Amino acid sequence: MSEKKMTSSRKHHLKSLMLGIAKTLLEKEAAQYEADKAAHMAQNCPELSLPGSVQELQDLCKKLHQTIDKADEERYDTEAKVHKADKEIQDLKIKVQDLKGKFKKPALRKVRMSADQMLQALLGSKHKVSLDLRANLKQVKKEVKEEVADVGDWRKNIEDRTDRKKMFETEG
Repeated sequence: MSEKKMTSSRKHHLKSLMLGIAKTLLEKEAAQYEADKAAHMAQNCPELSLPGSVQELQDLCKKLHQTIDKADEERYDTEAKVHKADKEIQDLKIKVQDLKGKFKKPALRKVRMSADQMLQALLGSKHKVSLDLRANLKQVKKEVKEEVADVGDWRKNIEDRTDRKKMFETEG
């Protein structure tokens, strides 16, 4: 059951046939679109005939304003429907996430809370025992470090050091 490979000339021929069919389909679709557009324009937008008198022009303007108002109302209604549908879609997405059990973790804020407050928040009113974490720790005595109490005058320290320097120079 070996598969036979298609020759390049056969591939090219099939590709050109598919492109030809696609081209004719696109041309038919464009022609259908133009026909639909012309039919819609003929139905909704009749030919404009300008009357000669002022009264007839005013009537025509009123009629055009009424059609514009109707179109605006329809546009507003469809926008409201789309907005409502978008809200419903968002709500359904949230419900789907809830049912899946996968939640987006919110950014956590740092909260200063003692251990007692944390246990009370977790356990509610059941928590009566205070939790003192420091009570369980061992007592350690601090060692006091002896600090040099009197540093003295810094000029004297320099003089002492120059004397020491001289001592090492004379011995060496």
